[in-house]
Amino acid sequence: MSSIKISAIDFCVPEKVVTNDDLANIVETSDEWINQRTGIRERRVVSGKENASMLGYKAAKKVIDKIGVDPLDIDLIIVAASSPHKAYPSAACEIQAALGCKNSAAFDIKAACSGFIYGLSIAKAFIHANMYKKILLVATDATTKFVDWTDRSTCVLFGDGAGAAILEASDSQDDDVNYINLVADGGHKDLINLDIPNANCPLADKNEQAPTHIMMQGREVYKYVMLRIPREVRKILAQAGKTSEDIDYFIPHQANLRMIEALSERLKFPEEKVITNIQKYGNISAASIPSAITEAIESGKIKLPCSVLVCAFGAGMTMATAILTLRDHLK
Repeated sequence: MSSIKISAIDFCVPEKVVTNDDLANIVETSDEWINQRTGIRERRVVSGKENASMLGYKAAKKVIDKIGVDPLDIDLIIVAASSPHKAYPSAACEIQAALGCKNSAAFDIKAACSGFIYGLSIAKAFIHANMYKKILLVATDATTKFVDWTDRSTCVLFGDGAGAAILEASDSQDDDVNYINLVADGGHKDLINLDIPNANCPLADKNEQAPTHIMMQGREVYKYVMLRIPREVRKILAQAGKTSEDIDYFIPHQANLRMIEALSERLKFPEEKVITNIQKYGNISAASIPSAITEAIESGKIKLPCSVLVCAFGAGMTMATAILTLRDHLK
């Protein structure tokens, strides 16, 4: 059985910056109000014809170029995309065509903000089964295309971005994805919701158009996450036979800085071990973890080699945790 190696990781965001002061021009809010409640100062948003597939392509191209992978050697592309611009074809197939990965299979998964970790789990299983040897994992979302810009409780939270990783089969005895757990709780599916535009046949029903923007019960999401995520993190630590002291860095999904601070305190991760970048990008969905890893390595905040515990939650409700090893070659 092959082991899984994280060979490269990177991310990209759109050029357009929207600050809290910019938002105050279109909705009743302020930089102080947003920062106090979320820790966000600015975010990046798509413009013109930019979409999730384009962002995913750019992030994927960066990891491919970073280590000189031949696109023809990639045999599987997994894309976590919860806000693609098309129901089909998949974002994975669009990215495959743009990259020229003619020898790969390609498919999308939908696990909202937990998508990157869900994708890691799928890649790990495929590599362990010797089905694929070189996998491109992409997490990409253009969430701001689906935001109600008159609703200050949600429009201040989101940004757009993509992250990507090259995952390869290795002869090493050690996996870089050491432990991983996935959870879903469909009983709380209504906490975060986004309807796809659709209509019945007019011969069957009178049609009523449903709202096509993100609906979120923010307070209920906060309470739910504060209850469940600590439980899931403690579960994977117990599975690994470790405590928070044994983990070098804690990288949670970048949804709300105040939530991250509360979770870190509850789980006994000191501030110097906690990696964040939500201040600059807002919530960029499943791309938040690869973006935070990449920036922290490039800035020197993460010292390699190291162990990291990543966790995420998203609409569904989906939840995922993993303990990863990041090695020197990721510099």
